Amino acid sequence: MKTLGTIVNLTFAATVLASCSQASDIPVTDILEVPFTATEITDGFWAPRIETNRTVTIPAALYQCDINGRFDNFAIAGGLMEGEHRGDFSFDDTDPYKVIEGASYSLAAHYDPELDKRIDDYIAIIAAAQEPDGYLCTCVTNKCYRLSGWWGTHRWEKINSHELYNCGHLYEAAVAHYKATGKRTLLDVALKNADLVCETFGDEEGKIHRPGGHPIVEMGLAKLYKVTGDEKYLRQAKYFCDETGRCTDGHAPSMYSQDHMPIIEQEEIVGHAVRAGYLYSGVADVAALTHDKAYFDALSRIWDNMAGKKLYITGGIGSRAQGEGFGPEYELHNSQDYCETCASIANVYWNHRMFLYTGDSKYIDVLEMALYNGVMSGVSLDGDKFFYDNPLESMGEHAREEWFGCACCPGNITRFVASVPNYMYAVRGNDIYVNLFIDSHSDINTENGVLHVSQSTRYPWDGSVKIKLDPEQEGQFAVMVRVPGWAKEAPVDTGLYSFVDNKGGVKVSVNGGKDISGKLVDGYVVIDRKWKSGDEISVDFNMDVRKVQACDKVEDDRGKLAIMRGPVVYCLEGVDQENGHVFDKYIPAANEFTAEYKPELLCGVVELSGEAVKVDLDGNEEKVTVKAIPYSTWCNRGSDEMEVWIPVSAELTHPKPLPTIASQATAYTSSVAAIQNDAPESAAGMGDAWGVNDQWEPKSSHDISKPYHYWWQKRGSEVNLAYKFAKKETVSEVQVYWLSFDHYDGNYRVPESWKLYYQLPDGRWKEVEALDEYGVKEDCYNVVRFKPVSTDGLNIVAKLQEGESGGIIEWKVK
Repeated sequence: MKTLGTIVNLTFAATVLASCSQASDIPVTDILEVPFTATEITDGFWAPRIETNRTVTIPAALYQCDINGRFDNFAIAGGLMEGEHRGDFSFDDTDPYKVIEGASYSLAAHYDPELDKRIDDYIAIIAAAQEPDGYLCTCVTNKCYRLSGWWGTHRWEKINSHELYNCGHLYEAAVAHYKATGKRTLLDVALKNADLVCETFGDEEGKIHRPGGHPIVEMGLAKLYKVTGDEKYLRQAKYFCDETGRCTDGHAPSMYSQDHMPIIEQEEIVGHAVRAGYLYSGVADVAALTHDKAYFDALSRIWDNMAGKKLYITGGIGSRAQGEGFGPEYELHNSQDYCETCASIANVYWNHRMFLYTGDSKYIDVLEMALYNGVMSGVSLDGDKFFYDNPLESMGEHAREEWFGCACCPGNITRFVASVPNYMYAVRGNDIYVNLFIDSHSDINTENGVLHVSQSTRYPWDGSVKIKLDPEQEGQFAVMVRVPGWAKEAPVDTGLYSFVDNKGGVKVSVNGGKDISGKLVDGYVVIDRKWKSGDEISVDFNMDVRKVQACDKVEDDRGKLAIMRGPVVYCLEGVDQENGHVFDKYIPAANEFTAEYKPELLCGVVELSGEAVKVDLDGNEEKVTVKAIPYSTWCNRGSDEMEVWIPVSAELTHPKPLPTIASQATAYTSSVAAIQNDAPESAAGMGDAWGVNDQWEPKSSHDISKPYHYWWQKRGSEVNLAYKFAKKETVSEVQVYWLSFDHYDGNYRVPESWKLYYQLPDGRWKEVEALDEYGVKEDCYNVVRFKPVSTDGLNIVAKLQEGESGGIIEWKVK
């Protein structure tokens, strides 16, 4: 059965297939996604969140787009108003596109005439901004040379201009709007733009030979192909995938953009995490549509590396703020992870496509892990505040924000939450896959007609699931019921994580019969029988609390355990503990937890309670009760301490230290020139700093597991870091622990030299009279004593090594 969203030009696909090596070995499964419009969710977990997304998040995001000039930029480009282009990024156009996509999904599920008209008005503004040949990128059309560092002086000049990234999000929004409303207003804009892209980029002489830069245009073009059947869009998507890593036009290879080698040669997932997720999603689309085995093999290798060596227990990806991306294998820091919300969403997209291509449940295991944890932590329960990055440990320095200058994550949340029903089911011929367990009603198109499916469950809080089937006509077909990794030996079967207990398990029966869960095929209980109206599958998962251990190669998780119940990862948050702290406690591995549903807590969650041991500064131990909440709900009651990975012994606890001069000081950066020119300090050029006075002891100069300060891309320059003391202090010694580690976007090294200044009463800075050399040794504190001074603050001015950046892990003052 072919639908609007699954049109495939078989002649073209066969042509491309013939050009792919070993195509006959490809796992061709013909698995089709079930549109989100086919399912109505009625549960107590997702339904309220989808409704909050509709009534709060989407309006809030549209409001932010309005007040931050996102739509004004289109109006200026279209000659509808005069003014200066606003915003700081060449990709700001994508914010409206993403919210329009989310609004379209919402309209399909819950029609709102006011929102429908509002979106129509916005689309009219976007259409007005399109140039006659189809080009659409407002900062270029508006000649915003303030942003020329991004796009240059003319269209398509720079590979990282994000022009094609803007195009990709336009295409995704256009297809969603067309499917939801049947209107071609935005689709026609997208097709006109895509035609220009096809004319501009390619292998042919006279065209630009270059990949997409920031990926997503590949996914967008694949969607345009599916909705139109026009083979040139699939061909163009394949070109951008093929061109990645070739550097045909002479641009430098880039690990940051996964453009360092051809995709079919890649083994390790590297670079910017969101770009990686979007790129490999687009490659998966192309591989599936063209049956390209070489691409599938590459994706499998890269996925194995990601899921086996670089995946967080929350489903998040990306361990480093630098480059917003991946670090070395097994680098999974908790306090200093990045786990951008967009990256978790991209991880869902990629894993869903891998499942559709293979029918293997391991991809849905990762999808579900991200869905319930890494994605939903990105938005507050009230729907109008967002995390950009999602740490697995916090000292209370994190808080969700209403919006960001780089506002990719809020818009992504709007479009993703509205589309959650899309991931519940899949179809292969007459057979169906049950991937997610959510109280709902669905009408699923199969080759033999419509299959009505309803789920009755309180999942993820309860493990009982009743799946009622009502086919239009009786018939033989298979229902594949997924058994999640969390119900087996490991959350994801890659060797990265495993359970320390044997509490998993599931029972599956039909119409009250015997348990048939014994044999799994690709992670599914396959029930192949003749089905009639009223048949019911019962699924009963063991929902005991389980403890997770990481592979020993994950240094930051050694001697610690994480807690899961069902698909939900738990954390300790300060507000729930008797003394307000989490780092001074350990939970012996043998200790058990009790679970209780609390309808009034955090919009209704299962809270865990158990016995822990609190350790004080003198090493004294005391048994205490701790409470754990779902990780996705933390920081909804204010900023607070939080941890996911909990020590199992006293050695790894961190009782709150006594305050010091440094720990009570405010760290900041300011103007080096003012310091050197003997000028009073002013607010100009000042910026917040964090991490150097948190009182966590570094293990080495490359220990970036806890907060630290770094001078991002300040290679070879003079930089500073200052303390403003809580009160005037007499001081005579500092201890500085320098940062040093490698990064593909630029290394961090100890400085070439440095000096220490103290602040005079009039605000000027004067160098201290040092009694020791200014040390620049790695892996130790560099101690500098000086003649005592009475001052309100100290200031380090460092000259970084040529071509290198730098930073400080910890800075003590005596």
